[in-house]
Amino acid sequence: MGLATGWRRIATAVVVAAVAAGTAVVAYRVLAPAEVSTVSRGDYPPAATPEVGVVGRLPVAPLIVDGRLRVYAAQRQVYADGPADGQHRRTPYWSYRRWPAQVSGVVADGTRVVSHWSDGKLVALDARTGRVAWRVDGPAPVDGWTARRTGAGAVWSPPGLFLARDAGGQPVLIVSGPHRVTGFGLADGRQLWSAEADGGCRTDVGTTAAGQFAVMDRCAGPAAVEFRDVATGALVTRWQPPGATAESTVTPVGCVTYRFRCRGLRVTAGADDGGQGWLVGAAGPVPAPVLDPVGTELDGKWAVRATGGAVTGWAVRTGEELWRRTDLGSVRIVAAQPGRVHLLTETNDLITLDTGTGAERSRFPLTVGSDGIGWTPGSAYAGGGYLAVERLREPVAPDADDQRYFLTAEPVLLAAT
Repeated sequence: MGLATGWRRIATAVVVAAVAAGTAVVAYRVLAPAEVSTVSRGDYPPAATPEVGVVGRLPVAPLIVDGRLRVYAAQRQVYADGPADGQHRRTPYWSYRRWPAQVSGVVADGTRVVSHWSDGKLVALDARTGRVAWRVDGPAPVDGWTARRTGAGAVWSPPGLFLARDAGGQPVLIVSGPHRVTGFGLADGRQLWSAEADGGCRTDVGTTAAGQFAVMDRCAGPAAVEFRDVATGALVTRWQPPGATAESTVTPVGCVTYRFRCRGLRVTAGADDGGQGWLVGAAGPVPAPVLDPVGTELDGKWAVRATGGAVTGWAVRTGEELWRRTDLGSVRIVAAQPGRVHLLTETNDLITLDTGTGAERSRFPLTVGSDGIGWTPGSAYAGGGYLAVERLREPVAPDADDQRYFLTAEPVLLAAT
């Protein structure tokens, strides 16, 4: 009797140990850090040549890459589909996942797509295949995933990520964290330079077309803008805008996209101040009063403004008015890209004008199906001749959940202009 009871106890202990071991294995497989890369198996999509108009309705915000792909971000995934003018989101052409790290931001230049993760890891993918080109450790961001459901905050305004070109035209990636800013060669991920930074009193502005990285510094003394060489991190100049205070803000204008390779700045001292516009180049900022009014867009040597029922184009350096359109009604500028400025009417017609001449390139209702025009534009992105816009439910409720905040389950419209 005692012997049998002893054997039962031993058997029970063995079973419990086996279950525990199995549970540990399962827990390890679920909880251990993981990386899953699914590369493309099909042909690289051809360059799209879409007809003018709305070409797609999407649940998430796209980056147009190489005129062939759309790249998206989710909390723990970066993925692409194609062609660029597809009507709907498709099965991923390639996909890259990590766990438990979260996506902080994504940028793309040429066929290089770089994601920044909550643990500081930078992962560069070849857009043509989805294969990892390089991975390095960079400054960790303040937060991981902070974007809403569409992911626009990660791909259209990626926190702490900046693209640039050095003096020789080579692409550079600047990564800014709360305690350090670092420059990398975009082609191979090689670290070019690194410097300590105090995120509590410094604000990233963006990169300039002259190959400099601009930061608003309030750490000691009057507020000033520091310009550093993107290839070396060396301080080029420290510029104090006239009348700048600790409350002053600096906004980049005339950027290729987001805050990348910008040609101008607007310095605003307060909420009621229209600002002071400046062109930025290798020799430092030069006054450009035509850029003073908030909302003025800069495209190379031209500036465009929509106010008082008129849209006007100006020569930036001379301040000369070059063209004026008073036949468009009440419009707002939603985005600009080289050679084009995109305007939205009160009835959500999208009008695209040539920035140099004011000539109309296209005009059409920015709607699809039975969605209607009763919406307010949210974040927008322009590049490669495309415009993508989030549609928000009216009245806009910024603090509401995503179902209330966005117009539909597919709130992003993609248009060819």
